[in-house]
Amino acid sequence: MKRVRPARSRASRADDAPLTAAELRTARPAREAIPHIVAAVARRGRPKGQSKTQVTLRLDNDVVAKLRAAGDGWQTRVNGLLRAAIGLRR
Repeated sequence: MKRVRPARSRASRADDAPLTAAELRTARPAREAIPHIVAAVARRGRPKGQSKTQVTLRLDNDVVAKLRAAGDGWQTRVNGLLRAAIGLRR
């Protein structure tokens, strides 16, 4: 039997009203009004100036499974294990 979703009604709210000319004149950029949110979004993704090289590496299935089973960040852990194995420190 096909599921029927109830119709969504969109109630009129004050937040949905277009901005007035006076509100537009007093508007500030997001980086000034909510800098903590803008900063959090700006930190997402790969950091600039990263000193890493992307490589393709073939590993045994059981090794990858064990590393992934430990959760997110498994590639970072592989990097740490390789650094320790060859005697490099951060």
